[in-house]
Amino acid sequence: MDRKAVFTFIAIYGLVVGIGLFSMQDIQIESAVTAEASVSFIIEGKSADAVSAAVGSVGGEITHELGIINAVAAELSPRQLDELRVHSAILRITEDGAVKTAGGTAGGSPSAYNHFPTLVGADQVQANGIMGRSVTVAVLDSGMAAIAELQKDTSGNGRMQVRYNAIKNQEGKHNDNYGHGTHVASIIWNTDYADDGTMRRNSIAPDVRAISVKAFDGQGHGTYANVIRGLDWVLNNRAQYNIRVLNLSFSAPARSHYWDDPINQAVMQLWQAGVVVVASAGNTGPGAMTIGVPGNNPYVITVGAMSDNYTPADGSDDVLASFSSAGPTVEGFVKPEVVAPGGHMVSRSRLTSTIATEHPEFHDQGSYFTMSGTSQAAAVVSGVAALVLDANPGLSNDDVKCRILASARPAVDDNGLLAYSVFQQGAGVIDAVEAVYGTASGCANRGLDINLDITGQIHYGGRANVDDNGNYYIMGLEGYLWTDGYLWTDGYLWTDGYLWTDGYLWTDAYLWTDGSIGTNGYLWTDGYLWTDGYLWTDGYLWTDGYLWTDSLTETASVNHWVDQE
Repeated sequence: MDRKAVFTFIAIYGLVVGIGLFSMQDIQIESAVTAEASVSFIIEGKSADAVSAAVGSVGGEITHELGIINAVAAELSPRQLDELRVHSAILRITEDGAVKTAGGTAGGSPSAYNHFPTLVGADQVQANGIMGRSVTVAVLDSGMAAIAELQKDTSGNGRMQVRYNAIKNQEGKHNDNYGHGTHVASIIWNTDYADDGTMRRNSIAPDVRAISVKAFDGQGHGTYANVIRGLDWVLNNRAQYNIRVLNLSFSAPARSHYWDDPINQAVMQLWQAGVVVVASAGNTGPGAMTIGVPGNNPYVITVGAMSDNYTPADGSDDVLASFSSAGPTVEGFVKPEVVAPGGHMVSRSRLTSTIATEHPEFHDQGSYFTMSGTSQAAAVVSGVAALVLDANPGLSNDDVKCRILASARPAVDDNGLLAYSVFQQGAGVIDAVEAVYGTASGCANRGLDINLDITGQIHYGGRANVDDNGNYYIMGLEGYLWTDGYLWTDGYLWTDGYLWTDGYLWTDAYLWTDGSIGTNGYLWTDGYLWTDGYLWTDGYLWTDGYLWTDSLTETASVNHWVDQE
């Protein structure tokens, strides 16, 4: 009997004054099931072994071991689901949401060389012999094509440490039929030769050691379970392969607080282990509060996109890409922290890949394809993070984030005022030279304790809020007022002389209370009691409850197709 199962997913959250958040022990799902069909769920508990035993005890079929978040993915019937909901070993059950990759549409004439390394000063760092060779960068995406210039460094030595297929749960060779992962990886570590045999370092960190983690199929689709299994593999193998940087060029819609999203939970484990995680902001801008998962995670480096306006030698007409997602997050954090080149990025992708066959006019019919997106911008920052660590191997991931943030140059207008809101451009466009050779420290993730966050003892919010007129601002600071909108002009200069009010205090985090302080809402650690809490004009975004949807329709994209800029 072929009947569809209908699920109603509720776990009522409200950013309403005086209402406490559910504890980590609460199971975050309720179900009204009308059929006996099995559906995939992610089941979290006190330990992975305890969860496996619990699922086995009700007859569920385990499909993924997800030790990174003490979980498994399993096929469960409605009866089995009901039994697990009350099992003492289970803390949380969420539907295994669908995930897909995508990219940005391309424009212009592809060529075998792009100027993005010069735009961020990576060419100057490379000229000093710093090219990432002591660092391993992992890219979790749609895989990577077996292209010689991606598999070998500038000396002709093999760079690939290993390939892991999270879909098949096996190490070894895999393809990139979709093409997005190859394009992203090429921005980080491609090497190429001109017709005269001269090496062109048309990537940010051309000598890094590399790992490709495949979590998306030939159509750019995947699942939360496959992504988390890929993250779990990176965590378990980080020491063996010296994985210092992880690139995540995808963005799923936020359906919960950052700490309750299963992908974010896994990402936090990686950050706790010392991996620099770089995430794309998403391509759903330019409106406010459009940052996706895992870019809404306060710990990671979240990257928006700028464009050189097709004139890389002229910085006066550079613009923030109109598709680049903007903050703040619903927890009040300023995101993205920085922006990087993400417009008309020329990079490798096979002519036979899905994205190239869908958009053949943007392939040079040889090796290169042109795309735009915050996916590509994130790859630039991942490459710069590798350069920073190559030159400064003892830095923590918090200090790598600080160096990159402190290197950034915001876009300003003729009066020296911010041309774009801090919620759109963060600290500005990155500068590899300043990031590598600068001395900044302690300016990122201040006030955050990831150990307490992961265990659910404390969660955090940022300084951002919105007033009764719909203007976004930074609580306790002046000069950051922004009405949700997009300032499109002929371009602005990125300046290194901008004086941030009170430094980078907008990066600070504060305790997000569970209602225990009473009806006043949010108790900030610097003594301010904001009696109104976060005044988001659209309500709480998740007014229908904890939106893990009823048909596994939630998607993530790396990132969805946008017009070239």
